[in-house]
Amino acid sequence: MPELPEVETMCRGVAAVCGQQVARVSWPRGRFRPVAVRPSRAEIRRRLPGKRIAEVLRRGKFLVLRMEDDSALVFHPRMTGLVLLEEPPDREHLRLVLELAGPGPRQLRFWDRRGLGTVEYHSPGQWRQALGPPRLGPDALEISCTQMRRRLGRSRRAIKVALLEQSRIAGLGNLYASEILFVAQVDPRSPCHRLSDTQWRRLHRAMRRVLHEAIRYEGSTLGDGTYRTALNQPGRYQNRHRVYGKAGQPCPRCRTKLVRVVQQGRSTFFCPECQSDT
Repeated sequence: MPELPEVETMCRGVAAVCGQQVARVSWPRGRFRPVAVRPSRAEIRRRLPGKRIAEVLRRGKFLVLRMEDDSALVFHPRMTGLVLLEEPPDREHLRLVLELAGPGPRQLRFWDRRGLGTVEYHSPGQWRQALGPPRLGPDALEISCTQMRRRLGRSRRAIKVALLEQSRIAGLGNLYASEILFVAQVDPRSPCHRLSDTQWRRLHRAMRRVLHEAIRYEGSTLGDGTYRTALNQPGRYQNRHRVYGKAGQPCPRCRTKLVRVVQQGRSTFFCPECQSDT
């Protein structure tokens, strides 16, 4: 589930590891599906110790530990991955532990309940290419309205579906796309090429507003309780969701019942009155 706000919260939460040196890399054994690792676990265990962490940053939904030599350890949390400084929710789904040396945190942990996340180690400079085009488009918090329309405006795909394409705009997922479209009062089923100038401007403003608001509340912890901050605390933005997961409840703007539709296998929540194109 982690989308841009959750990964940004993780980045800020583990920023204290900057300046620490990686002393040891361990891959805890477990009976569950292992996360995908590249290159091999043995290769990362051999190459990473001795590196000093220079920066913690985010690219779309990826968290990057950039080392002083410009190599990088890249985490993709996918559905249930967490990067933590505190003890994880349980030990059996702990996937990676970095032992650190220096005047800061002693460990950084990667935990993943479903095992769908990934860990990649990139040689100096290579991580920028790996996390750039064509894999990732401009970040959702950095793209301008003009760029956004240029990248999406000719598509005949529904705007909700297009917003999830990471190669076009990086960072958005199912939850925040629904929230953004509601705030912008745009029908999620509308083809991109039919949106007006006014709708594109509203959509861009809504995207920045919702994402910044979600970061301020440290992301969304849903019903399964999986997402946690770097200090193993729940996010708080779920208490401010307007439409996500609320089909059948009254619209917070006009009191019409919210509805759920499925778009390319993903649930979309919206108000048929406020977000109608008719």
